[in-house]
Amino acid sequence: MNHSQTSLTIASTSIARDAAARLIDAARAACRDIGIEATIAITDAGGHLKALDRTDNAPFLTVDVAIDKAWTAASFGLGTHVWSDIVKDPVVAQLAHRPRLVAVGGGCPIVHDGRVVGGIGISGGNALQDQQAAEIALKAVGFDIAPA
Repeated sequence: MNHSQTSLTIASTSIARDAAARLIDAARAACRDIGIEATIAITDAGGHLKALDRTDNAPFLTVDVAIDKAWTAASFGLGTHVWSDIVKDPVVAQLAHRPRLVAVGGGCPIVHDGRVVGGIGISGGNALQDQQAAEIALKAVGFDIAPA
């Protein structure tokens, strides 16, 4: 193999800071409309925290849960609501014991032009409310909703 033709790096994309801030604003509005006090976390494509917002009355546990939902969604480009079915399979059930993996709705990958550029996690309502708020925010900013 000719090493001069083999790439030693890959190009990667990640959510921009301004887009993360817009997602926080859109998610805050969605949570308010749904009627929940919540924490909203945005991670970059590598699962690192990019932006965070917690309403005044959101329980403090929602902070870590929202961050881990965003991390989980960014990891494989799957919503956290999908993970609940995945970990039911005995072949991969052990994944449920990973410390940061969250298999409860409210985490969605942030997808742009077919590529995962980050994750959004919302915690404060029930799983469906958190998921709905995340999807509303993604649509409002112009990101794609990953198929389930």
